[in-house]
Amino acid sequence: MIPIRQTALRLHLRKTECNIRDNQSAHRRGKKKVLKTLLVIAVGFLPSLISLWVIRKTHARSRLRLRQAAMNFPAVQRRQNLRPVESDRYYLEGVGYLIGDISCKFNARSGYMRCAVNPNGPCNGCRHYEPKQLAGNEKRV
Repeated sequence: MIPIRQTALRLHLRKTECNIRDNQSAHRRGKKKVLKTLLVIAVGFLPSLISLWVIRKTHARSRLRLRQAAMNFPAVQRRQNLRPVESDRYYLEGVGYLIGDISCKFNARSGYMRCAVNPNGPCNGCRHYEPKQLAGNEKRV
């Protein structure tokens, strides 16, 4: 009877060892499945990430080229060298900085340009100067 018990015990141990090996291999297979899934996800996102990187580089390069072209354009260089005379520039409350004689009919009422007729020239002694007519003056006369 002893040999039968030992045989049964050996069979039981073999089954237990097989179950342990099966569990370990199942665990390894599970890890492999998770790793494969993560790899598939990473490979799926990789083209879009590369595309976004290329787009950002292209936009930065085109902005730089436009900035360089704008700075090399002759009109911009001339405009940067021209500064309004400080006495010709003044601040008007509620409007901001203005250039030129505000009493002139042709004054642009702008901080960038004096008037429509003579945008670059000085207002003093301008042959196109015409005083602005006010609505209040017409009613009084």
